[in-house]
Amino acid sequence: MVSNISLDTSISIPEGSVGLVQSELVQFDEPLLLSSGQVLPQYELAIQTYGELNHDRSNAVLVCHALNASHHVAGMDANNPKNIGWWDNMVGPGKALDTDRFFVIGVNNIGSCFGSTGPASINPATQQPWGASFPMLTVEDWVHAQARLADYLGIKKFAAVMGGSLGGMQALSWAITCPDRLENCIVIASTPGLSAQNIGFNEVARRAIITDPEFFDGDYHNHNTVPKRGLSVARMLGHITYLSDEVMAEKFGRTQRDPTGSGQYRYHYDVEFEVESYLRYQGEKFSTYFDANTYLLTTRALDYFDPARDFGGDLARSLAEVSARFLVVSFTTDWRFTPERSREIVQALLKNKRNVTYAEVDAPHGHDAFLLDDRRYHAVVQGYYDQIAEQLGLGTRQRTTGVLA
Repeated sequence: MVSNISLDTSISIPEGSVGLVQSELVQFDEPLLLSSGQVLPQYELAIQTYGELNHDRSNAVLVCHALNASHHVAGMDANNPKNIGWWDNMVGPGKALDTDRFFVIGVNNIGSCFGSTGPASINPATQQPWGASFPMLTVEDWVHAQARLADYLGIKKFAAVMGGSLGGMQALSWAITCPDRLENCIVIASTPGLSAQNIGFNEVARRAIITDPEFFDGDYHNHNTVPKRGLSVARMLGHITYLSDEVMAEKFGRTQRDPTGSGQYRYHYDVEFEVESYLRYQGEKFSTYFDANTYLLTTRALDYFDPARDFGGDLARSLAEVSARFLVVSFTTDWRFTPERSREIVQALLKNKRNVTYAEVDAPHGHDAFLLDDRRYHAVVQGYYDQIAEQLGLGTRQRTTGVLA
């Protein structure tokens, strides 16, 4: 399997980048039994890989993505070099997750709209888009599908499974569902279960989509339309929750547009404040590339995630069988998935006498901090991967160059 390529020598590859990358579709013909009791008869997973798998296949790291991301974790898309991986600042030669030492796999979840089988895919039974008939999904379903991918790649145990936000839920679920298949679990800006407030945000976003006249009960593909207004509002709502009040105040404040130069209020309901313009732009852009049914499925999977549910609400009991070492990272201004929720995970692990490292990073960026370049945050992740590399005998790094010593 080749996913790192160099087709156009005129393209400048930034230092520390994995370079031009392409995706692969992996076909699975064995039916996948889902948590809902429904069955996905067959499916494809879109993946990208970076780095080289070592001889004993012990250096593989699985990166799980958040709600609106994909398998394109790092590098430059070979078909569109301006499309940079969503965690490119984290993954690459000499970076925190160093592809000179680790074989990194980005996988797109089933139900997504970025290559893996999802609601916009063709249902083999009808030869029409799945649409609203696509099965309901859970985080555990994604983990089971990803475990099959590991089998396909010949990987018995991951050096680490890592993710932020919804990806962190997947990493935690990996440790619970497949405890013998990962050495380390890295959970960033995540939670052991959504709060009532977060479920409420998701419901408002879903209602915006479902009540859009262009939704057609989820079968909008057959009507050659897209519920863009609903998707746009859903994204606007979500985007507010990803940012801290401090960042929004700094970026926008109460700045108003004044196209007439009169300095007077215009008294209308169209865009007037800069924050309104920003949110509308983000919402409208999102509605051009994201699938509405995927949004519904993914937010519902977020709602359902609750490892403690089958243990009387006792998170420690749900983690009793995990064997992985843990790194848990939170951010002080993340009010979507607060540090208190990360501490719940840490405390439950400590009750079970598990090995856990916890970092609470004082960052102003809100939930989006897990995607950004905070040097303290990246230093924590890099230091943890240095320990993994040392345990696996993968060599040490000269951090100024990223070259193995």
